[in-house]
Amino acid sequence: MATKEKLQCLKDFHKDILKPSPGKSPGTRPEDEAEGKPPQREKWSSKIDFVLSVAGGFVGLGNVWRFPYLCYKNGGGIGYASIVIVSLLNVYYIIILAWATYYLFQSFQSELPWAHCNHTWNTPYCMEDTMRKNKSLWITLNTSNFTSPVTEFWERNVLSLSSGIDNPGSLKWDLALCLLFVWLVCFFCIWKGVKSTGKVVYFTATFPFAMLLVLLVRGLTLPGAGAGIKFYLYPDISRLEDPQVWIDAGTQIFFSYAICLGAMTSLGSYNKYKYNSYRQVLDCMLLGCLNSGTSFVSGFAIFSILGFMAQEQGVDIADVAESGPGLAFIAYPKAVTMMPLPTFWSILFFIMLLLLGLDSQFVEVEGQITSLVDLYPSFLRKGFRREIFIALMCSISYLLGLTMVTEGGMYVFQLFDYYAASGVCLLWVAFFECFVIAWIYGDDNFYDGIEDMIGYRPGPWMKYSWAVVTPVLCVGCFIFSLVKYVPLTYNKVYVYPTWAIGLGWSLALSSMVCVPLVMVIRLCQTEGPFLVRLKYLLTPREPNRWAVEREGATPYSSRLAMNGALMKPTHIIVETMM
Repeated sequence: MATKEKLQCLKDFHKDILKPSPGKSPGTRPEDEAEGKPPQREKWSSKIDFVLSVAGGFVGLGNVWRFPYLCYKNGGGIGYASIVIVSLLNVYYIIILAWATYYLFQSFQSELPWAHCNHTWNTPYCMEDTMRKNKSLWITLNTSNFTSPVTEFWERNVLSLSSGIDNPGSLKWDLALCLLFVWLVCFFCIWKGVKSTGKVVYFTATFPFAMLLVLLVRGLTLPGAGAGIKFYLYPDISRLEDPQVWIDAGTQIFFSYAICLGAMTSLGSYNKYKYNSYRQVLDCMLLGCLNSGTSFVSGFAIFSILGFMAQEQGVDIADVAESGPGLAFIAYPKAVTMMPLPTFWSILFFIMLLLLGLDSQFVEVEGQITSLVDLYPSFLRKGFRREIFIALMCSISYLLGLTMVTEGGMYVFQLFDYYAASGVCLLWVAFFECFVIAWIYGDDNFYDGIEDMIGYRPGPWMKYSWAVVTPVLCVGCFIFSLVKYVPLTYNKVYVYPTWAIGLGWSLALSSMVCVPLVMVIRLCQTEGPFLVRLKYLLTPREPNRWAVEREGATPYSSRLAMNGALMKPTHIIVETMM
């Protein structure tokens, strides 16, 4: 097929199938239903809606609790795989928001419940952090098993942590209600498609930055903040020799920019055909700088407070540095108890945490829904079916998430976090994405499409990245991650049983197996000798034959035979057996 004809198909497809339309449900017009026309997709109302949605999608909790800690520590089937990863991610990521909601509600008290040791959940070994400077008291008590009230609040009240994953215990109804609350918020943020999402992010994507700035200013004014910042920025050049440093850096980029999850692709698909995101500095370079800059600045806010904590407790900063939930629900709550107006700073912090995670959550859910709806547009874009489908997916995810708000839920949460959306899964998907674009579909064909959209061909550096640089880096990091693999533990003490580790790897393989599985299915569905089938499946076609037949349309080859002319595609532009 000539390049000109390919591009005309692409433009006609985008114009007729992906153009905006009003109606009862996003992408559905009553007149289309009456006339039997294909349902249509909506578009962003304005450019700023798209930009803020992207910013909200990849500026999230990882910028606050993962990047600063790493700085301290280190001185086809592809589409299905992405859907599986983002679906698993949506189940467990929102659990963090349920915890943040619980802490936010608990913050509306004159005295924070994790500040003292006089509660029913505290043990005789509980010692308030302000007393830890008193070494003579330590000797008098003659024990080394001191615990902090904030740690006991987290483990014994919030989590009611059981002995292990094989002892799930009872459901924590307070957390279950918090989880229901954040799922309801998420549903009503996205149930009308990008029209509602684009408006919600005006608040959820901007307000956390204002709060982060306030926390930064407050942190810098605390005693001991300078030592914390020095600890954060002081480089250890020798650490660059450790391959694990580079693996951590690469993994942070994957998570921070939501790479291989499909959400950014879904958001971009709602732009106009001629939208030039390559030229728009605001869309590309500025968003990248915003993301990395947020991580960097949050490091100052976090480590200035950690420096203050270390000085108050008379310990080294390394002893108070935490990552992940430990930073959000132990280190920072402990810090606010040592500040003037602790209730105010606690409320401010958990509102920021909730909003940072919330926009990332509903952007990822929007990406998941878009991917699934686009598989069956004729069915899911009629009437209110899209809204019903979103409610169904949110309900299923909520029910699955209930396993993580039991007394043994933390062990399940860590299992999902360590395996389901791990760097190994993302590296696997990233390799095949680049391989298919560069070597099967062809980077020049891809550049032809870009040129038709934006009016010129970008520089060749992207082709080199797709063809060589990114695949080589992904393979190297993938192999290194497997070689250096360490079985999951909780708090470096609890060792997961063998069956739980097997379950974790099953979660990881559930997405990775999609690529070879679809290959095998396509080979079995195609007739002819093996090599002929293989060559046929590795040849890009317009449109997706299986999707067209599934939607009840005439197969592409039959339409060609009917009139001998090139027919425009009715669904997905290009598919290979990948």
